[in-house]
Amino acid sequence: MENTIYSEPRFRAVGDRGLLVEYGDSIDPVLNRKVRTVAQLCRTDPPPGLIEVVPAYRSLQLIYDPLQSDPPSLEGHLRSLEDRLDSISPPPARTVTIPVCYGHEFGPDLSVVAERNALSQEETVRLHSQAEYLIYMLGFTPGFPFLGGLDKRLHTPRRETPRTTVPEGSVGIANGQTGIYPLSSPGGWQLIGRTPLRLFDPEQEEPVFYKPGDNLRFAPISRDEYLQLTEGGDHV
Repeated sequence: MENTIYSEPRFRAVGDRGLLVEYGDSIDPVLNRKVRTVAQLCRTDPPPGLIEVVPAYRSLQLIYDPLQSDPPSLEGHLRSLEDRLDSISPPPARTVTIPVCYGHEFGPDLSVVAERNALSQEETVRLHSQAEYLIYMLGFTPGFPFLGGLDKRLHTPRRETPRTTVPEGSVGIANGQTGIYPLSSPGGWQLIGRTPLRLFDPEQEEPVFYKPGDNLRFAPISRDEYLQLTEGGDHV
């Protein structure tokens, strides 16, 4: 699909306290940067009644108090922000490194991804770990990073039958995306490895240590290194 950024944002009411704003119809870093910039402006200069801003790939949703605001008021506020977009930038991107043990019992679908793309497992690991990925959004479960920049040679469809349980820390591929399961949950992505890091910790002031707009890299580690880091069942 050709990348498209709308000339005018499109608005949709979501229930009685949500407004969805769409800025385009593609997965594109320039489009996502606009979404993140608008989200930042909404947080620093919130309209009356705003409860939460939820940015996604190409859109954002405003959750509001219907006793204090309504869709037309929020739409007017968002349109007023368009003139300010060139004067502000999202926070500087950080680069976050995530150690991953590929294959073994931690990546049961590594061979599936390799065989489907006529690659060796070693080449699959090399391609996956040499890239730097943009964190487009967090969602699905708390802290799940949806990452852009997966090498086309690794694109692999989801599993035909999702797993009822995917272990915490699993790294997966689904079509042209890669991501990490911060919590154990059902899932249909092809699992190629696992990180020993705890990605979501509700006891911390910042439960997730990365944000949309950050860059993420994977660093291969051995099975022994993984087990050392998780010795006693504790994540680092």
